[in-house]
Amino acid sequence: MSTSRFALFVDLENCGAKAPTLNSILDKVKIRGDILLGKVYGYTDRFSDLKEVLLSNTFTVVPSIRYGYAQKNNADIMLVLDALEVAYTNPLIDSFCIVSGDSDYTPLVGRLKSMGKFVLGISRSEVASSIFINACNEFQFLETVSSSVSRNGKRVSRKPAKDEPLDAAGLNKLLEGILSEQTDEDDMYASELKGVLLRLRPDFNEKAFGCASFGKLLNKLAAQFGTIRVKNDNYNMLVSLNADAPDDAAGKRQLTPDTWRAAFTEQLQHYKDDGFERVNPSILKADIQAAYPDYSERAIGFKRFSDVLRQMEKEKLLALETDEQKNILVKML
Repeated sequence: MSTSRFALFVDLENCGAKAPTLNSILDKVKIRGDILLGKVYGYTDRFSDLKEVLLSNTFTVVPSIRYGYAQKNNADIMLVLDALEVAYTNPLIDSFCIVSGDSDYTPLVGRLKSMGKFVLGISRSEVASSIFINACNEFQFLETVSSSVSRNGKRVSRKPAKDEPLDAAGLNKLLEGILSEQTDEDDMYASELKGVLLRLRPDFNEKAFGCASFGKLLNKLAAQFGTIRVKNDNYNMLVSLNADAPDDAAGKRQLTPDTWRAAFTEQLQHYKDDGFERVNPSILKADIQAAYPDYSERAIGFKRFSDVLRQMEKEKLLALETDEQKNILVKML
């Protein structure tokens, strides 16, 4: 299978400039292909905790020199010029990831698409423009990128940090995360899966887990944890998530008038831990529905989702704000 080759352009102000968040963005792109070029804009000394992430991923850094109100526009223009230069001069790159939700980038997206490039947009929900969202080939909210809820609605344990030793449980969780990102097919070739794994963890070696081959390691993990499924098809090994695997959280799938506050508070804490100060209410509702498929407002004693939010604000569990376009935002406390 062919692998996409990405150029990644990051507006640090937009992504919140937190190391775990930037790592989540990198993982999201690496699952889709190789990152041949990375560039960040708006770097200042207050983002010094990003140095290790930026250096280990060979990012080029464009610093922010504050001078007047127009400095943000200068950074935006530099990003557009750099992206177009890459598109015209580097034929190896067929995909672009732009981490920003500013509608000013819409003409750039249109030009890249007209050149046959794939464009992935990523942005915080509180600043994402609907115009930019609809212009991209694919768009992901940054809160969803960092989310621990998989596509089948089961909560996936967070991936081990890159500086932590990778044990069998951590490797299995990492493989679950990769498989949950597959959108076209349920099955993934073992060779392709290993390629993605090596992009995420270049230090991976199956021999460290006592296995002579990657296929034997996959069978070992499938038997030990039961969350992935391995099968052979014409001498090819295929891997997928095991839909019949027991769900550890199955006992709390139904929210009640007594339990909904804890579930909402837990989800808000996830956002806060990932460095988000505000999220769009639709993101919060989508994550609650993913974690609790039977969720409904009436089941917990409300008519509308807005009523739930107002009750939580009344109890000082969150704050509600409006942006310049009069859209409601949820602020974590």
